[in-house]
Amino acid sequence: MKIGLIGTGKMGTPLALNAIDNGHEILAFARSNEKKSKLNEIGVDSVTSYETLCKSLAVPRKIWIMVPSGNAVDEVIVNLLPHLSAGDILIDAGNSNFNDTLRRSKYLHEQHIHFLDVGTSGGIEGARHGACLMIGGDERIFTLLEPFFRDISINGGYGYMGVSGSGHYVKMVHNAIEYGMMQSIGEGFDLLKHSEFKFDYENISRIWSNGSIIEGLLMRLTNEAFKKDSSLENIEGKVNDSGEGRWAVEEALRLSAYTPVLSLSLLNRFKSRDNDNFSEKVISALRAEFGGHKIDRK
Repeated sequence: MKIGLIGTGKMGTPLALNAIDNGHEILAFARSNEKKSKLNEIGVDSVTSYETLCKSLAVPRKIWIMVPSGNAVDEVIVNLLPHLSAGDILIDAGNSNFNDTLRRSKYLHEQHIHFLDVGTSGGIEGARHGACLMIGGDERIFTLLEPFFRDISINGGYGYMGVSGSGHYVKMVHNAIEYGMMQSIGEGFDLLKHSEFKFDYENISRIWSNGSIIEGLLMRLTNEAFKKDSSLENIEGKVNDSGEGRWAVEEALRLSAYTPVLSLSLLNRFKSRDNDNFSEKVISALRAEFGGHKIDRK
């Protein structure tokens, strides 16, 4: 399957390589000739204009958008529309607010363009070797693209969530849960640090990553972080948020849903910007491990 790709950052590029490894053809949009050369060097074909991108794709065109949420997605859609035809398919695989997705889906439907929303998890490593995909939109279009979704996903790691907006809604809740889990890990290591014992955090996180009830990707990445910096001395305990946790808490308020852990984990991120606790150092290090998020260093 030939897919156009807009967004070749920390997630888009490894996803392109993943798709190519699985026999698909990727044609990426590059903002400059320098970026085009870098993509070509790693085996990703690219062009430097939306017009050329669209002319190079067979109808119905299939274009994967992986840019930051908000205005960036709208700008891509506006710039693509003059070069699209009825029946083409746009796929927003970034962390968009589901309300924005509903608005975009309605607008694109009026333009006779199909729109899928794909919540993408698994971090950079998942994008490269097998992502986790939560997909919303017209089920017929999902079925058409299912072979592609299957190929770039980890085994069992993709599925159809429902109508437009549902994919990004599920991803929003996923990220809110992630906030709570990371907060719990950070607080656990903070308790270890405050004890009278001289613990080896790398050793503990290694053991917890192998057969314990709390083993899993986040604990393995905690171990990777401690391998790089055994006491996280060079990391500031400031934890940013990228939006999804806020949206989930806003949605919980709208629905009167009881979500104290999700809410407090978000509020703790706000608090962390005025403090420098060990728990926040752990969470900041974790975000860098799975998502390549920026760390504030001393």
